[in-house]
Amino acid sequence: MTNEIQILAATAATIGFFHTLLGPDHYLPFIVMSKSGEWSLKKTALVTFLCGLGHVMSSVVLGFIGISLGIAVSKLEAFEAFRGSLAGWALLTFGLLYFIWGVRRAIQNKPHAHIHSHKGDFTHTHTHTHTQEHAHAHLNKNKKSITPWVLFTIFVFGPCEPLIPILMYPAAKNNISGVIIVTALFSLATIGTMMSIVIVSASGLNLLPLKKLERYSHAMAGAAIFLCGASIQFLGL
Repeated sequence: MTNEIQILAATAATIGFFHTLLGPDHYLPFIVMSKSGEWSLKKTALVTFLCGLGHVMSSVVLGFIGISLGIAVSKLEAFEAFRGSLAGWALLTFGLLYFIWGVRRAIQNKPHAHIHSHKGDFTHTHTHTHTQEHAHAHLNKNKKSITPWVLFTIFVFGPCEPLIPILMYPAAKNNISGVIIVTALFSLATIGTMMSIVIVSASGLNLLPLKKLERYSHAMAGAAIFLCGASIQFLGL
């Protein structure tokens, strides 16, 4: 391994970590969807891993195609920017639609009381929600959700902006093994950081006493995802 590849390898791991850490869209959607969808920690970790893998591999494949065909890095950067814009709008749209659905669900699930009368003029009130009880009755019959697939599709479209121009193309000036090493380290750092943040945050969120806010969980998740999409589109995060 040449000195240049060693430097690029260290740079790849560092960029992968900070690129993920400073981009809340890499982990916030999984944290909020895990809570609102009542995902197990195993499912949360699996969805995060698969989305992270799709996110990285889409840029890796594009980078290898560009290197093999001798495509100018500027053209690949333009295409990555276009993909990033699509992913941002998709995340924003999904968040908005999920927020609207969550608000509607929260309104329908508003607790209300019934007064029950008994002999001896004794009465008591019983507070409950009809939609929540109905949802629980069918919860075990149909646990499948398209949400993980929606997130996976969005993350496949989302590019790893620094990977191709800063890491893959410079490494390709040495040899293909250098490209593989740099790419692997960037991928491990990115996916590892995503999973670490999501698992720790989701575990901590489950410990918080949020019982009164449970019926708003879908709306809050949608709002968080919408803000992630907006931060990509308008703030360049």
